[in-house]
Amino acid sequence: MFASVLIANRGEIACRIARTAHRMGLRTIAVYSEADANAPHVRLCDEAHLIGPAPARESYLAIDTLLTVAKRSNAACIHPGYGFLSENADFAQACEQAGIVFVGPPPAAIRAMGLKDRAKALMQEAGVPVVPGYHGDQQDGSFLKRKAYEIGYPVLIKAVAGGGGKGMRLVERHADFDAAIDAARREAASAFGDDRVLIEKYVTAPRHIEIQIFADKRGNAIHLFERDCSLQRRHQKVIEEAPAPGITDDLRARMGAAAVAAAKAVGYAGAGTVEFIADGAGGLKRDGFWFMEMNTRLQVEHPVTEAITGFDLVEWQFRIAAGERLPVTNQSEIPLRGHAVEARLYAEDPERDFLPSTGTLVALSFPAGEGLRVDSGVEQGGEISPYYDPMIAKLIAHAGTREAALDRLAAALDRTIVAGPRTNLAFLSALCRSPDFRHGRFDTGYIARHRDELGLEPGGIDAAAAARGAAHLIARTRPLPAADADTAPSPWDIADGFQLSGSRITTVPIVVNGEPDLAALDFSGGAARVTVRGFMPDPSAALIETPDAVYVLRGGRQTEVALADFEATDADQGAGDGTVRAPMHGRLLAVLVSEGETVTKGHRLAIIEAMKMEHAIVAPREGVVAAIAVTAGAQVAEGARILAIDAQS
Repeated sequence: MFASVLIANRGEIACRIARTAHRMGLRTIAVYSEADANAPHVRLCDEAHLIGPAPARESYLAIDTLLTVAKRSNAACIHPGYGFLSENADFAQACEQAGIVFVGPPPAAIRAMGLKDRAKALMQEAGVPVVPGYHGDQQDGSFLKRKAYEIGYPVLIKAVAGGGGKGMRLVERHADFDAAIDAARREAASAFGDDRVLIEKYVTAPRHIEIQIFADKRGNAIHLFERDCSLQRRHQKVIEEAPAPGITDDLRARMGAAAVAAAKAVGYAGAGTVEFIADGAGGLKRDGFWFMEMNTRLQVEHPVTEAITGFDLVEWQFRIAAGERLPVTNQSEIPLRGHAVEARLYAEDPERDFLPSTGTLVALSFPAGEGLRVDSGVEQGGEISPYYDPMIAKLIAHAGTREAALDRLAAALDRTIVAGPRTNLAFLSALCRSPDFRHGRFDTGYIARHRDELGLEPGGIDAAAAARGAAHLIARTRPLPAADADTAPSPWDIADGFQLSGSRITTVPIVVNGEPDLAALDFSGGAARVTVRGFMPDPSAALIETPDAVYVLRGGRQTEVALADFEATDADQGAGDGTVRAPMHGRLLAVLVSEGETVTKGHRLAIIEAMKMEHAIVAPREGVVAAIAVTAGAQVAEGARILAIDAQS
């Protein structure tokens, strides 16, 4: 076994790898960017080395720098984790040439499976079923548009390189193809340095089912059953589970055999995942599955497989990389125990189309208990950076049945506390309790079809939470006096800027989630009472205090409340003036309008890129574009002014 490992990654997967490496007696070597100097994975490892500035291309993707650190620290092997360089054949080749073992498949296998078009051709040759589509080299836009028409809409445009939903667009109408392929190419080029795409038929009720495979360097290959990853938003997984609901033993065996055949076709060694699209209309079918792609690395969702098999997949990776045989080579000896479900907790705003959210984790705590596991790479007081994936943690629940596992996960989500950046906590909890999902009636379009039920439509502020925060802040600033039925007392004197004007009710300006609002102080009932928009405070809501505000946590949602700062000025006079602001921190890819141009509500104004995903900024009203404040290529902070739209006279 190796004496040491350099972990060429960050966050929760770096922590996950380090824990297994420590248990196996390996010396662990962390790398970190300037943005991650205080990250948990840096402290968890035996030693740590700075590799560059925050941008990934200058740090976690810098192959020469990583190899220099590996040599200087005498690393026997490099574990790439997932993302970054984990599926980069050039990196694997460079490790090999430097005499350092790459904990992953051989470079040739990565190359064979790394490009979706070539991988599909290989799978067809190996007898693995493939989704109908165009997987060739011709990249002319008009040619691809014609192919899409021939295949028949709806179609998926997919990046030839990479995955994770980046460079992917669903196109349902021929008229939308040009805009979709342009966006897919830009996103693919940014994420993978390769703007080539392929076109596939979109299965209308698709289930995303993947098979975990392992192969050693001696020709042995097995699978560790399947995972269902159908619950997705923006083509990215949200909840994963094992085994797949509704799968039969026969279908599992067929899919498993196809996955093993795929691995053997490319001389695979190590951990890999073969992803299939299955036709879920009317239930899973014996012949209703097709190869989609192979991920030549450990998957984010590998803990659910660990839960049902009892195997440590990272340990298996190390052992295979060291030349050992698979710990189990007989497929019939792989145990399948109970059911496991994983939820990905992200710093993002579900009510704003899952826009990433950044900032300080003011509070962060997770529950513990039987059948629960939490994998995280951040901690309270840490930062969610705009430079990397906004994952906070993965929560995994294991139980004897699917129903019990979902109940356990939902209860764990209810007991999770996060304050600071916005999160998808309430959304995940709603998914776990969604009736159709619990009954196995779902596919990859489930979230889009259940937006109201899952709380994805903007619902305005949580007034009961805002009232809870306002009452606390008012009392903290100056304790409320006892009221008297015969007297209308003044809570503060006029010098403080508040007065009753002869009434038993006064208002206090507050700020709720960054927007101005009012709290009402009512003394007419004999004691001071605070309401917001007519709602009383919810005493059960949790409060997280900061010097200037409070975070109120209620039903998985976060409401930030502060007293208004009367000395602060806002030249824009709020959102009603037509000012268009950046919805997140990111890079402005393009400004699509010019000053003086007339636009209608919903018109695309600009494109911003955050965490390698593109987001369109649209006009909030009709009018004339005025005062464009930024240019393409600029980095913008969340809330930064992009332009203004003047009302038409």
